[in-house]
Amino acid sequence: MGISKKVVVSVLGVILTAASVSAFAFTGEKLAGHAKVTIEQARSIALKAYPGKITDEELEQEKGGSGLRYSFDIHHGKVTHEVGVDAKTGAVLENSTEGAHPD
Repeated sequence: MGISKKVVVSVLGVILTAASVSAFAFTGEKLAGHAKVTIEQARSIALKAYPGKITDEELEQEKGGSGLRYSFDIHHGKVTHEVGVDAKTGAVLENSTEGAHPD
């Protein structure tokens, strides 16, 4: 066998590292330079407002608050809530049940 286990393990490590880096990207990441609250801080705030599993997250310009918000879809049981966190103040701007046709 021409390929050693070390080479295979090294290649797999590189692939898994690259995959994990892209997993941390979120929609609207290019706006993050304007935010005072990090995505990690916003996740924590959102999960305190509605505990569950985050299934979608984005940073968007939207009316209300400072005009820049993190939006999280959080699933718990059979219910999905949308929780909006102001990206400049950390205030919870929205915490409501996601409708049948989420945007």
